[in-house]
Amino acid sequence: MSGDTLTLTQMLISRRSLTPRDDGCQKLLENRLKALGFQIEKLNFGDVENLWARRGTKQPLVCFAGHTDVVPTGPVSEWESDPFVPTIRDNRLYGRGAADMKASLAAFITAIESFLESNPEPEGSIALLITSDEEGPAVDGTVKVVEILKERGELIDFCIVGEPTCTDQFGDTIKNGRRGSLSGNLTIKGIQGHIAYPHLAKNPIHLAAPVIAELAQTVWDNGNEYFPPTTWHISNIQGGTGATNVIPGHINLIFNFRFATASTPESLQKKFCEILDKYGLEYQITWELSGKPYLTPRGKLADALSEAIKDVTTITPALSATGGTSDGRFIAEICPQVVEFGPRNATIHKINESVEIEDIERLSQIYQLTLKKLFYGMKNN
Repeated sequence: MSGDTLTLTQMLISRRSLTPRDDGCQKLLENRLKALGFQIEKLNFGDVENLWARRGTKQPLVCFAGHTDVVPTGPVSEWESDPFVPTIRDNRLYGRGAADMKASLAAFITAIESFLESNPEPEGSIALLITSDEEGPAVDGTVKVVEILKERGELIDFCIVGEPTCTDQFGDTIKNGRRGSLSGNLTIKGIQGHIAYPHLAKNPIHLAAPVIAELAQTVWDNGNEYFPPTTWHISNIQGGTGATNVIPGHINLIFNFRFATASTPESLQKKFCEILDKYGLEYQITWELSGKPYLTPRGKLADALSEAIKDVTTITPALSATGGTSDGRFIAEICPQVVEFGPRNATIHKINESVEIEDIERLSQIYQLTLKKLFYGMKNN
């Protein structure tokens, strides 16, 4: 089994599946799943390929979710080996997508194969939801599949997303939620004029300075047991004509909230605008909600996965809702229990991305054992 999981991971890495390309990754998975009796649906939109595969019609439905697309490699010359030629060095497998998340995809398949070999007719169903649009805009991928499943009343009971979650050592972290992402594009208006005649102009940079200071110091909420407090940060700021003697007519700020379940998009927007209004600013603002936060409290899925991790690694994982967004935010619309677990995230999106060889097999064992615990109970494994 160890060699099989490693081999499949290598086959996936060798596919140049830069977002939104799948480059044949899903076909590799599809062939293995068909042999196990899975019903395959290709739900493609535009250039994005989506795979929904299900075996069984009964509840509970346990779903493994992930993505075949990877981020750009960066300068290939800085890699110690070709990013799309899977290479083993020092007990690690190198290649773009090794940790994020082709090792998880391979582990999904081999875990399901081993589980069904021992339990050919489980009391429930198994599914996979795989997209090639997670690292990109994420508008034609998982969110579209979820919409289809929702329309036909096909709900998921438990979902494991294979994102790389571990930090210091394999097995130390399960993500049981993610913060929401709310972005804004703010234009503060002034009056352009000659810098030697400031009484005839209105400098929007000066007007914005105290507002920015207050926004940066504002406590938006205090978070909760799983989430850190909501944060607000400016990512881009532009103002001025490039000349040294012209007061600009406006300043533009692009910013982002990463928010916990303690806040809502509406409450953040309201509080933000109240601060702007307090300073009497003339402004325009547009908002973009990239994803709502989701949270899976301790329950059957988190407990089963935690026990499986401890059985395989002897480590008791922590539950965490830190980090960026993931497709779990979409799946939570049709699934009450969504968690994420995968390899260490130390090298993801970096030059020389890699995963430890040992962890690839242990990941498959953990997924397989979690299936056993979900279908047959914690103490009947």
